Amino acid sequence: MKLKQLPIRWKMTILSYSIVVFSLLVGGTFLIADIQKTKEQEIQTSIMNTARTVAELSDVKKEVQAPDGWKRLNPLIEEIRLINEEDYIVVMNMNRVRYSHPVNNLLGTASTTDDEEAAFAEHNYISKARGEVGTFLRAFFPVKDPDLNQIGVVVVGHRLPSFFEIFTDLKKEMIIITVLTLSVGLVGSFLLARHIKQQMFHLEPHEIVRILNERTATFHSMHEGVIAIDYNEIITIFNERAKAIFSVVGDVVGKPIRSVLNDTRLPEIVENNQAVFNETIIVSGKTIVSSRIPVLIDNRVVGAVAICQDRTEVVKMAEELTGVRNFVDALRVQNHEHMNKLHTIAGLIQLGKSEKALELAFETSTKQENLDQFLKDSIKNDAIAGLLLSKIRRGRELGIEVSIDPNSYLTTFPYQIDQHDFVVLLGNLIENAFGSFMHVERNVKKVEISIEQSEDICAILIEDNGCGIPESDLPHIYEKGFTRNKKNGSGIGLYLIKQAVDKGNGDIMVTSVSGEGTSFTITFPMGVGV
Repeated sequence: MKLKQLPIRWKMTILSYSIVVFSLLVGGTFLIADIQKTKEQEIQTSIMNTARTVAELSDVKKEVQAPDGWKRLNPLIEEIRLINEEDYIVVMNMNRVRYSHPVNNLLGTASTTDDEEAAFAEHNYISKARGEVGTFLRAFFPVKDPDLNQIGVVVVGHRLPSFFEIFTDLKKEMIIITVLTLSVGLVGSFLLARHIKQQMFHLEPHEIVRILNERTATFHSMHEGVIAIDYNEIITIFNERAKAIFSVVGDVVGKPIRSVLNDTRLPEIVENNQAVFNETIIVSGKTIVSSRIPVLIDNRVVGAVAICQDRTEVVKMAEELTGVRNFVDALRVQNHEHMNKLHTIAGLIQLGKSEKALELAFETSTKQENLDQFLKDSIKNDAIAGLLLSKIRRGRELGIEVSIDPNSYLTTFPYQIDQHDFVVLLGNLIENAFGSFMHVERNVKKVEISIEQSEDICAILIEDNGCGIPESDLPHIYEKGFTRNKKNGSGIGLYLIKQAVDKGNGDIMVTSVSGEGTSFTITFPMGVGV
């Protein structure tokens, strides 16, 4: 089987084991080189001490000046050489004649070596020279008489052990170290390879590459924006749709999420380990619907992923549909009311009471014209005007008197609040007010609506004299799914209202007395960043 066909576990084992062997070879080389260097320093100290000792001997000082002194001096020097385990000790007079030498044939002959010049000038030093049998260290020391006049030179030489000689001397230790290291390395390599395999979910490299390519292609082909971060808030996924939604250009993978989207709420998921689904939020000035989910491995949070969709087009469609629906509802209620009044007028005419019939017709026309003109002059948004008109008509059907404060005025929406948000606010608050009369008897049922606006603030007031809200329920009314009307209620109305209020940085205040009625007051700042 070829190496590339082996499973990843065996590939990792072989690779790790090869690294161990290579490290052992490199470490052994450096170790032997260091031992060789230490050995050289020890030899330098030894030969210099030997040269100094020989130079100070009285026999040396005496015989080096005699014509045939080598005959008596050489046996003494050879004994010292053997004791100190030096390769050679040479004693020379000032004419460079050898008085001691391991080779007897060289006794009494003159030396012609070039590196001895400084020694005959009263210098002591060490030199290194390469010869036929290896590299030698040589120590030079001058010989002086009692009057400190130089009368000769002592040269002590010692061959440096080679790399392989040191290795041979340490062969036993090196074998033990090698066997232990390779054994531990083999076991460690196998365990490391198995651990890495587990971390990769037992996938082979080609399988990981295929999954990565498929994942990347899938994320970038999605219509929704996909953003993922790791535990340190570093971006790991930012697909093309997300870049288009948030107007991000370039490759942002590997960057901190807060440096790309400074008002992101994705890190909250990592911190709290709680998923959020289909929440409308504002990020980088964009209104999006976002689902944010923590990423768990072995029940430990390792990151978070967000799937987001630009809400701009959806909002526009919702605004158009809401406006049409409001007007349809208004026309339906108005048509029903007018038919009832037409039947009344026809009955009066048949009874011969034409003046009464004419008075009722004029009264109905005048009221309708006044209401239409008020909404046209005060509420500049057609969808909101249509909503209010439909709620007034629906109130009449339910026997509820719906009145609009004559000082109400609306020209523009607050910052970050659009037509859809305003419809959600008014529609749900008014419907809740209608619902408050289901479990209470009232001779007169009233719902009062007020919308006031200035340069700095926009305020909405919806007040009813219905059943009110129990004090124990007030802390929970904005929770998703909470409702007192278990049969028909969804528990989503006030939750959506709170979401819209938070979106516009507004405040909501509720005042309620159980059995007497409820008042909701919502205020929004009109300025940017207020």
